[in-house]
Amino acid sequence: MINTTLCYIEKDGNYLMLHRVKKENDLNRDKWIGVGGKFEPGESPEECMLREVYEETGLTVTKYGYRGIVTFVSDIWPCEYMHLFTVTDFTGELRQCDEGDLTWVRISDMGKLNLWQGDYIFLEIIRTPAPFFSLKLCYEGDKLVKATLDGRELALGG
Repeated sequence: MINTTLCYIEKDGNYLMLHRVKKENDLNRDKWIGVGGKFEPGESPEECMLREVYEETGLTVTKYGYRGIVTFVSDIWPCEYMHLFTVTDFTGELRQCDEGDLTWVRISDMGKLNLWQGDYIFLEIIRTPAPFFSLKLCYEGDKLVKATLDGRELALGG
């Protein structure tokens, strides 16, 4: 099981999004995602998120919320526990990222991006001050086949 973090940095009604176009053999190739990455040995979720945000963006997080955990199950990729964070305050200057292109995207325009199907579920949850949640997303290839929120299966749209 892989442990990762994913962070959505908010500013003026926008999220800082990473368009993954620079790495070969990237399971997120051509997708838009938040910033984050894999844990280093001994790291807590918070330490990983803070390090990854700085490494990928040059920004230092000063206020954040640990929002939930997303369990990814796939028939082609390793299983993953993704620790999900939102950031509402930071310092520093945005810099280039070697994993893709960083862009501020209006939160209301997120539905226009090429996202993983399950990302729409947790992006909706984090738009509100919802309690900590557990979301399980099951994929066959790129297709979301099952989603379970806090132990209850969700109906998937067509």
